Amino acid sequence: MSVKLGVPSKGRLMEKTFEWFGARGIGLGRAGSDREYAGFVDGIDNVELVLLSAGEIPRELAAGRIHLGVTGTDLVREKLGQWEHRVEELAELGFGHADLVLAVPRAWVDVGTLDDLDAVAAAFRAKHGFRLRIATKYHRLVREFLRENGVADYQLVDSQGATEGTVKNETAEAIADITSSGDTLRANHLKTLDDGLILRSQATLFRARGVDMEPEDRTTLKQLIAKLGVD
Repeated sequence: MSVKLGVPSKGRLMEKTFEWFGARGIGLGRAGSDREYAGFVDGIDNVELVLLSAGEIPRELAAGRIHLGVTGTDLVREKLGQWEHRVEELAELGFGHADLVLAVPRAWVDVGTLDDLDAVAAAFRAKHGFRLRIATKYHRLVREFLRENGVADYQLVDSQGATEGTVKNETAEAIADITSSGDTLRANHLKTLDDGLILRSQATLFRARGVDMEPEDRTTLKQLIAKLGVD
């Protein structure tokens, strides 16, 4: 057996994760071409690098198939119910920043807050006979946020493509999506509600809870966490 470390398999998240570990004396890298999902770990023995999509890492942590994993706060909280009981947040890594926000058309000049949205949603249903549609990939987080803030007359519609385009395409009236600069929202004539911040997310190192481990692997995990300075 060995300690399994899951990191994003491509792009800037992978590169920044490699840099973060490298700065702490743990070398990570791909083995072979960019098309291969094998990796290597230098600086500590008995640790295996597992390259996964950022969206797969929460599931693999919760299942105990990896022991440590780097992924976005948003993905863990969206994909894992009662996430605090299934994974432990060890360290925010300082990159991959993005905000999950609720946005409406900029043309809705009288809608600036969640209370305004609630009023518009009720009027929308009375006029059209169906609930106001909010397009999102983050159903759990958005539903919890709207429930906590007393917004009721809406329906969530799943967005697998460019969420910001759903309003223009008339498949939704509002959206909830990740944004880092707000440029894409503005380009699609959308605005964030004044109190529409659902979650601030960034790349974070998580540890799986409650995983059965051999004594040797448990020792390795402690050594790795100590070397990273996150215990």
